[in-house]
Amino acid sequence: MPDDPTSHDDSAPDDDPSPATGDASDADSGQGGKTAGGGNVTEGKGRPTPKRNASAKRRGPVGPAPMTAKEARARRRVNRDGTKKSREERKSESADKRAAMADRRERMMAGEEKFLPARDRGPERRFVRNIVDSRRHLVGLFMPLAIVMILSLFLAPNIQAVVSLFMLIMVVLMMIEGFFLSRRTYARVAERYPGVVDSRFSLGWYAFVRASQLRRMRTPRPEVSVGDEV
Repeated sequence: MPDDPTSHDDSAPDDDPSPATGDASDADSGQGGKTAGGGNVTEGKGRPTPKRNASAKRRGPVGPAPMTAKEARARRRVNRDGTKKSREERKSESADKRAAMADRRERMMAGEEKFLPARDRGPERRFVRNIVDSRRHLVGLFMPLAIVMILSLFLAPNIQAVVSLFMLIMVVLMMIEGFFLSRRTYARVAERYPGVVDSRFSLGWYAFVRASQLRRMRTPRPEVSVGDEV
């Protein structure tokens, strides 16, 4: 049976413009695709690039660090608003700083816990200081004897030999006293504060160093007198 030309014409593919339309819509939407030659097409963001507001994040220029002490002093003379400080203002600030430092030192010398260095804080350390300050110690002569030793270097050789022998004997006696002082101090601290966390060596060395200082040079100053019961 011969083919019907009418049916043959109906089944023939027609030119459909829909793919071209789809490609155009994809290009417009920023999805991208491939070109006819097979090359890749860069995908767009689908929106315009916003302009950055550089002036919003812009800060003033930062000046370089002062190179000399004179330049640093000149900068300290300027207020935060850029105006130069008067001489009276600078004197007032210096006086306030000196007064604050003097008050802080006085509180530290008085033994206030908040102003003490880390090595002197705690009730155990305060108790050790009171134990040491309540007695006189041979090790407290270490600094005066050291000065005598230095002055003896300008004397005759025979006198230097005598002074050196005397110093050697004193150093041995001081070491023996320091050993028993550290043991006795730690025993009393452990008895008063059973939960002490400082080691025997730490508290013993703290007591030895304080005992080796002249009484008037101890920091903080002694809270008890010689002979007081602690």
